[in-house]
Amino acid sequence: MIIRSTTKKEASVAPKFSPLPYSTSRSGLVYDVRMRFHVEPMPKDTDMHPEDPRRIFEVYTELCQAGLVDDPANPDLVGDYVLLRIPARHATEQEILACHSQGSYDLVMDLKNWDEEKLSSVGARMDSVYLSVNTPGCALLAAGGAIEAARAVMNGQVKNSIAVIRPPGHHAEHDHPMGFCFFNNVPVAARAIQKEFGDRARKIFILDWDVHHGNGVQNIFYEDPNILYISLHVSQNGAFYPVGFEKDHLHCGAGAGMGKNVNIPWKTSGMGDGDYLYAFQEVVMPIAQDFDPDLVFVCAGFDAAEGDMIGGCHVTPPGYAHMTHMLMSLADGKVVVCMEGGYNLRSIAVSALAVTRTLMGEPPERLQSSQPSPAGVDTVQQVLRQQSNFWPCLYPKDPAKRIKKAKGERLHDLIRGWQASQLFKSHDMTALFIARNKISKSFEDQVLATPNYSEARPLLLTFHDPPELTGTPDPRTQRLEAHNTFLTDGVRSYIDWAVNAGFAVIDVNVPKHLTSIDDKALHTESKDATDRSAEALTLATYLWENYIELSDSPHIYILGVGAAYNAIIELLKYNDRVPPRISKLFFFVSDQSLHSCRSATDENLSYWYYDNSLVFVAQNHHIWDYTTGAGINGAGAKKPKKRFGTLVRTEGDALEDMLVESLERVTSTMAETSEGWEEDMEKVEDGNGPDLEGSEDELTSPRRAGAGAGQLASPVRMPPVGNFAISPSRKR
Repeated sequence: MIIRSTTKKEASVAPKFSPLPYSTSRSGLVYDVRMRFHVEPMPKDTDMHPEDPRRIFEVYTELCQAGLVDDPANPDLVGDYVLLRIPARHATEQEILACHSQGSYDLVMDLKNWDEEKLSSVGARMDSVYLSVNTPGCALLAAGGAIEAARAVMNGQVKNSIAVIRPPGHHAEHDHPMGFCFFNNVPVAARAIQKEFGDRARKIFILDWDVHHGNGVQNIFYEDPNILYISLHVSQNGAFYPVGFEKDHLHCGAGAGMGKNVNIPWKTSGMGDGDYLYAFQEVVMPIAQDFDPDLVFVCAGFDAAEGDMIGGCHVTPPGYAHMTHMLMSLADGKVVVCMEGGYNLRSIAVSALAVTRTLMGEPPERLQSSQPSPAGVDTVQQVLRQQSNFWPCLYPKDPAKRIKKAKGERLHDLIRGWQASQLFKSHDMTALFIARNKISKSFEDQVLATPNYSEARPLLLTFHDPPELTGTPDPRTQRLEAHNTFLTDGVRSYIDWAVNAGFAVIDVNVPKHLTSIDDKALHTESKDATDRSAEALTLATYLWENYIELSDSPHIYILGVGAAYNAIIELLKYNDRVPPRISKLFFFVSDQSLHSCRSATDENLSYWYYDNSLVFVAQNHHIWDYTTGAGINGAGAKKPKKRFGTLVRTEGDALEDMLVESLERVTSTMAETSEGWEEDMEKVEDGNGPDLEGSEDELTSPRRAGAGAGQLASPVRMPPVGNFAISPSRKR
């Protein structure tokens, strides 16, 4: 075999193909030390403002330490592959006025003429901002830096860029500063790029992963069909900053911009990588790919990062890197990352470094966990149902029109009616009269009782959420096949046992939704937990005062299942006549919050509750997570407070599994603590027990258990005002 040598002439032949344009291009960096000059006019050493000038310095230093910046002050730290420095500049008045009013611009620019006392006093009256004479220059530099970062990308100077800028911008409204923000940097840059590059930058996608909602960005572009704004943020039912409901999933844009505003509002803090990536995969990326933008901006607040004291979430640097990596698949890779919030200096530094390395071409590091939380899944599904009205790529679609036309009925009402008929056939249980001030089909058969509920026998009161349905809907039509859909009612086994044991039973179903008389068959979220709890407490109080307290039962047991159990907790706290009558409480909690039972007027209530309750808690409930100090096992674990009751960890996670698993323990406890009640009842019937009826010619009321001689039970109360009206009787 002949081996040909490679000559110098052959080695110098020009390559057949040109280098890959994107992979061989550099990423850009905007940073200007002058943006650190925006400081509090009269700072307090003991109370540093979270929007600290060190924020951008820590990020820049981290990039330098990683060898990614050609910094003259640190020549020994420069690597072979560095970011291209993009000079920042002051935004012009015309660029700012593209998004802000003249009055707002003039207010900010006039700050350079104020003295420290005025800056401090006026800033204290504004919405979460501090003012300084250097604020105008810094705010203009931040906006101008965002513009230049985007221009460099659109000109092909860099493939993508990161702007380490402050003050942040996404809270700034059209007509006033707020939330640490003066000019809305990303919208100002978006408008400037659209004006300069025309059709090349007609459609712009803004992704906001700051833990706070970007109210300013939303309001500026709310009716714009060419700007897609998607925000992932903590809402806490509107209570998280900025307070209000504009950040909920129902605000989807207006006019020509309908559907171009997408809010993913987390119900609580504590969201992690799994939640954010699940939202990206299910909502963000499908919508963004359908929109097909020409340029992508990221409002990159890092206050959802692990360790941030304000956000309280747990997104890791690899989590941010994975989100960045997915966004780089859009708009031919033209991505501009602009820094927003983030107040833990170390968290923002390592998070920004992970994002920058990904922009430069490094693959994201592996995630420790990609499993979303139940609350995160619920939020994403809620958003999908709403946004599927505007985006063909999203499912499920709303079947309301078809259902309304076919005169469909809500299944939870039909199920309760079926339960009532079954309990009537099996145990002769009928509906108790409940006076109400409004009519709903959901009230029919809400409270069912055996005929002997007032007799001197043990009484089981069940207070539960509706039974669960399990099935796999068609992802396109959302139809459920009846033969593959199953109803599980774990409470029924407890009722059967109690009736067979001779107990009286009152069964209370607490609906998650009240069907209106003119039901439009729209998808309806479960009632707010606070409202639902208040209504359930009113019902529990009514039942106690008008039925249970007047009964002669020697043993009263309460079974609370799901969120409905909170009503019983509240009843115990606010009615001191309840605890003495209760023999035992059994509660089942899966993914609901645990509620404490303590009273401001009775310091012994928590101890009584601990001694007289069994609270069965799902094995994956956060109360058992010893890493948060809430569990009872593991190093550094703390024992749960007595005010939460006697906690029992179940093997199951779902309520139905927990009810089946715990049936033997609950029923044996009731049997043991009520032992001998039949003999006591026989003595009363034989005339050997206490005379509860009085003489035949006297008008008397049954004596309350524990009442002394001559003391009568509370008279029958009038229906509570505000929540009840006469409920229609059920037709059999």
